[in-house]
Amino acid sequence: MNQSAMPPLFSRPLNLLATLGVPALALALAACSPQGDGTTEEPPLAGAPIGGDFELTNSKGETVRWADFRGKWTIVYFGYAYCPDICPTDVQRTIQGLRLFEKDDAARAAMIQPVFISVDPERDTPEVVGEFTSAFSDKLMGLTGTPEQVKQAGDAFRVYYNRGEETGGGGYLVDHTNITYLFDPEGKPIATLPTDQGPEAIAAELDKWVK
Repeated sequence: MNQSAMPPLFSRPLNLLATLGVPALALALAACSPQGDGTTEEPPLAGAPIGGDFELTNSKGETVRWADFRGKWTIVYFGYAYCPDICPTDVQRTIQGLRLFEKDDAARAAMIQPVFISVDPERDTPEVVGEFTSAFSDKLMGLTGTPEQVKQAGDAFRVYYNRGEETGGGGYLVDHTNITYLFDPEGKPIATLPTDQGPEAIAAELDKWVK
């Protein structure tokens, strides 16, 4: 991917709890649940209304639906290919964390499908998204679609995004929620991955939940 040819853009992280609409107290209690004492910790996002049907297009032009990921643990991140900082950083750390996890347990890592969904359908064609995702990993699936399809997916996953101010030369900002979700093989939300803490923390979170 030729980053130098891309216009200077910026994506802004948004507050996680406000975006999800999940009570902060519930998440705090889940985060403080006892560990290592034989008890079963409830996933932080258990029961949260996150995820749902969508119909998008992959880099090969094939139709992909949320139901296609059943049977896999799925990592889902919404971003855009022209993002110069936050999206590439989050995606890179996620893939690095997945690779660390794979070194420790290749069998469980093989059960995980990372997915990148564009929030910039105007510029992110299947080819552009494919170029972006391939820069990180061949395993990372990039998806895009029409504005209506992307909105449906964003709404289902409680993701906010909005085209921002013009930056000149045809470029523009895209404000969006930068949350990395982990879903179980039934498509239920389990946890968010701590991309702000680095690959090691991501690998540890995957080890905690992927069974």
